[in-house]
Amino acid sequence: MSYTTITRIGTDHTIWQKGFGFYKDELDIMESRLTEIAKKNSTFEARQGVEHFQNQFIVQRNNIDELKHEVNIYVSKLGTDAQQHGGRMESHMIDEHATLHEKYEDFERVMNILRHEFNEYLSKWM
Repeated sequence: MSYTTITRIGTDHTIWQKGFGFYKDELDIMESRLTEIAKKNSTFEARQGVEHFQNQFIVQRNNIDELKHEVNIYVSKLGTDAQQHGGRMESHMIDEHATLHEKYEDFERVMNILRHEFNEYLSKWM
């Protein structure tokens, strides 16, 4: 097996964990604003948007939980591997890191699109 130093991975997982907290807070804020809209607007069109965004917020919270779980498992495996190999890790861990990095970037892209769509909805109904 091929080994590499653990410093090749960097601190992405720490950044990702902080990002999960940020996005959960952002979802809380958006949900609060959505509640305001739901109270003020009873039209069919407004209610459709409320339902759509409620569903999206649930989906994204679930995505955060799943991705956070994957990152936690990875960090645990990384620590175990580095401990077993004197601060080095198996090279396949870099591939796993790259996969997680891509998943996190995809998640951020989705959140940015959701934020943009939600802001457009807010401008129409607030």
